[in-house]
Amino acid sequence: MNQLIGEFDCKMDAKGRLMVPVLLKKQLLDVERDGLVVNRGFEKNLVIYPKKVWDETVAELSKLNMFEKKNREFVRAFQRGAMPLTLDAAGRVLLPKSLVEYAGIDGELVLACQLDKIEVWDKKVYDGLFDDVPENFAALAEEVMGNKNVQDKGGADGE
Repeated sequence: MNQLIGEFDCKMDAKGRLMVPVLLKKQLLDVERDGLVVNRGFEKNLVIYPKKVWDETVAELSKLNMFEKKNREFVRAFQRGAMPLTLDAAGRVLLPKSLVEYAGIDGELVLACQLDKIEVWDKKVYDGLFDDVPENFAALAEEVMGNKNVQDKGGADGE
């Protein structure tokens, strides 16, 4: 799995095209051949997947029992609005208008690498996510990662 790193301030042009920053493009192996997929995020953002990562994600979804309503609803909601993206000769991608409207992106945006995907946020919204950091970040880190070593050793008391 290719781990993506970085946070990039970008602007969309009047036609909804986004120039993929060179440092990010270098990390996206085979993007010109395989392409990308953009989709709605879990919050009011978009997520860009390298095609290989998207295919792996859809393969996991296909293992769900589609006779269960919650699984059908999740798959339907997850795939809603998904669109392939291709880089043009100038290294730009065209973000679908419906997805841009969903995420409330108004020209200025942030591409935030998250493991093997790229979150796309309206710049003001993204900056607002971190208004209460660092005070809450330490508590969140403790909650999410604090017991990791204890759990890995087989119990709360380390035995």
